[in-house]
Amino acid sequence: MAEYAHPEVLVDTAWVAEHLNDPNVRIIESNEDILLYDQGHIPGAIKIDWVADLNDQVVRDYLDREHFEQLLSAKGISNDTTVVFYGDKNNWWATYALWVFKLYGHKDARIMNGGRAKWIAEGQDLTKQVPSDAASSYKAPERDDSTIRAFRDEVREHIKKSGVALVDVRSPQEFSGERTHMAEYPQEGTLRGGHIPTAASIPWAKAVKEDSTFKSPEDLKELYSSQGVTPDKDVIAYCRIGERSSHTWFVLTYLLGYPQVRNYDGSWTEWGNSVGLPIEKSYQG
Repeated sequence: MAEYAHPEVLVDTAWVAEHLNDPNVRIIESNEDILLYDQGHIPGAIKIDWVADLNDQVVRDYLDREHFEQLLSAKGISNDTTVVFYGDKNNWWATYALWVFKLYGHKDARIMNGGRAKWIAEGQDLTKQVPSDAASSYKAPERDDSTIRAFRDEVREHIKKSGVALVDVRSPQEFSGERTHMAEYPQEGTLRGGHIPTAASIPWAKAVKEDSTFKSPEDLKELYSSQGVTPDKDVIAYCRIGERSSHTWFVLTYLLGYPQVRNYDGSWTEWGNSVGLPIEKSYQG
C-alpha cells in the first residue's frame, strides 16, 4: 500500500498516548460540540473553540495577528511546538483549526487519525482536568491568505477557467438545492439553494472510514480523480461556511500531495446570498 504524500502530518492514537508528557507537543481538541471537552478529553489536551477563539467577533474573518499571538501564548504554544489536533465528527473541526493555524504559517501542525471517536473506542483515558501550563511568547508573521484561502471574486474568475477544479463537499441534497444545510440542522443561513457552476459534488466524509480514520491513498486518489479533481489542477473546495471544506483541503494537500489547493471559507453562505452570482440547482421542488 502506498503511503500518504505527507505521512508526518498524521499521527495515530498510540503516538499521542506516548507523547502526552512531551513538553514539545501540545494536544488540541477542537469540536463542533463545544461542550464535549468538559465532559472528558485526552489528558493534557487544551481546547480551541472554533467560534470564540478562532473567529473575529465583529468582522466575518479570522482573528488578527495580535490576537492569534495572544491566543497561542495563553495556551502555552511556542513557535516550535508540535501541535496535534483532534475532535469530534471525523476530525471535522480539527482540520478547520489546523487550517487557521496554517494561515499564520505554524510549522508543525498534525492531525490525530480517527479523532475523538477512535480514542474513546480504544478505551483510552479521558480526564476533566484542564491543564495549567505556563504561558509562552508566540510570534506570528502577518497572515498570508494567498496560498490556501480563496475569496468570492477569485472563485468567480476560477469557474471561467480551464485546467481548474471546484469541489463542493456538502451533502448531495445541499448540492442539488433541496436543502440549504445538512438534514439534521436548521435550514437557514442562505437565501438560495444550489451549487456554484462547474463544481463537482464530493461530500467531505467520503474521505474517511467507519472508524473515523482516513481512507487509503489509493481510495482517496480514486475518489477525487474519478471526478476530475487531479493534482495538475488549481483546486478550490467549499461547503457552507468553510469547515467541511477544510477537511477536504487537508486530504488533498497533505494526504494526496496536491500542490495547489485553497479553501473558500465564504462558501455557500456568502455565494448563495450574494447579488448577481450564478448558481446551478438540480432539485425541482
